[in-house]
Amino acid sequence: MPDPTTPNPTAQRTLNVLLIEDSEDDALLLLHRFRQAGYAVRSTRVEDEAGLREALAARTWDVVLSDHNMPSFSAMAALGILQALGLDLPFIIVSGVIEEDIAVSAMRAGAHDYLSKGNLDRLVPAVEREMREARNRAERHSALDAVRDSEARFRALAANIPGMVFQLLRHDDSGWRFLFVSDGCLALLGLKPTDLIAQPSRFLEMVLPEDMPELNRSMKLSAQTQSTVNWEGRIRLPDGDVKWVNLRSSPRLLASGVPIWEGIVSNITQSKLTERELRQSRGQLAELSSHLQMAKEEERERIARDIHDELGGLLVALKFEVSLLASKTTADPEAIRKRSDSMGKLVDDAISTVGRIARELRPGILKEFGLAPAVESHAEDFAARTGLQCELLCVDHDIEPDEETAIALFRVFQEALTNVSKHAQAHKVEVRMTQEDDDIVLEIADDGRGLSAADLNKPKSFGLRGIRERVAHLNGRFEASRREGGGTRLLLRVPACRRTVLEFAR
Repeated sequence: MPDPTTPNPTAQRTLNVLLIEDSEDDALLLLHRFRQAGYAVRSTRVEDEAGLREALAARTWDVVLSDHNMPSFSAMAALGILQALGLDLPFIIVSGVIEEDIAVSAMRAGAHDYLSKGNLDRLVPAVEREMREARNRAERHSALDAVRDSEARFRALAANIPGMVFQLLRHDDSGWRFLFVSDGCLALLGLKPTDLIAQPSRFLEMVLPEDMPELNRSMKLSAQTQSTVNWEGRIRLPDGDVKWVNLRSSPRLLASGVPIWEGIVSNITQSKLTERELRQSRGQLAELSSHLQMAKEEERERIARDIHDELGGLLVALKFEVSLLASKTTADPEAIRKRSDSMGKLVDDAISTVGRIARELRPGILKEFGLAPAVESHAEDFAARTGLQCELLCVDHDIEPDEETAIALFRVFQEALTNVSKHAQAHKVEVRMTQEDDDIVLEIADDGRGLSAADLNKPKSFGLRGIRERVAHLNGRFEASRREGGGTRLLLRVPACRRTVLEFAR
């Protein structure tokens, strides 16, 4: 049983022949040669321009055989029509008499071969050869068109990719040669692609010296192991600006064994800045967490000290007075009265101390009466405890913030006064709290040493940082500045009702 994949030598091959011939007998003679060679021939004979154009429009032809000179037409005129139509068909001149110089001119004009009607032994081989050449030309044209289309798509894609797409040849002496650079080069490096291709060293000159060794190491390792390069470094642009870039590229070997790299250089400056800010933020958060823990321990220690030193001392004194009172029950009634008065004063002091400690921990007045009375009460306690004058210039009692906002503002007020007592070296504090439209405005000013710009950026400035973060949590604004007459001014502006902010955000 024959193999179906093996060509059958007895099978007829179809051949479409367009004959430009004024002699029907000569045309039949040519067709007979093809049939003898085993071809099933389909043909059309024309003898003028109109017939040729009609035949070319009617179907596809494998070969055109043309007489050289006819009464109303010629081979050169027919060849010109095919060329004008852009048809790449094997065009062979078959003539009874043709001079050699005319034949050479015809070949130069584009004819593929010329034969004599008196010697047609070369007809079939010549046609088969030219048909093969025509197929080869068509395949080459198709391949070139595909390459051009692919290159056009690649260039369009590369032009729309953020960053610089490149193709790079790196020599053993570390010299670079860019074979291709996309239009993104101008936005990234401030150079035209043609400039970088002409002077590839300009890219290397932009790389900061401290980042260059790692780039060389990465490229060398990639050449040795055929691994992907993924380098991050800094470049300095012609205008002096510094950018972070990422160079990512994969190598491949050419047929000659020479490696080339194809990849992209991207601008990662913003992500690097964000990463640095995130690290700083995490560091500040860790410091703030540590500070809060220490502050909590200090607060516990202060409360314990107040309870032990003040309340404990009062209770010991009260116990001592009770003992003395018991020893004088039969003595002078006047002495008993004095001891009783002393005991009452000690009890009053103990009650006052307990109330002060409780108010500092969680002022009940804030919940019962509101923010303005709580601020006034704490200002009185602060003045009594520190000896600093705390003057309430304006406190609006009509302010009614939600509970979360009220607590946060009260804690900010506490922290601000604590900062004044610790750092300001002030004698007087002025407080204003008003409502402007839907915002609560709290202003705290002192007459101390003042706040410098450096103080605002101190890494250990936890008091101001805590205030700033509380205000930010309330979607408010915070300003700290130096007063013209000396001292520091803190200005806070927060929404009066956080629920309104949340509903608006939704």
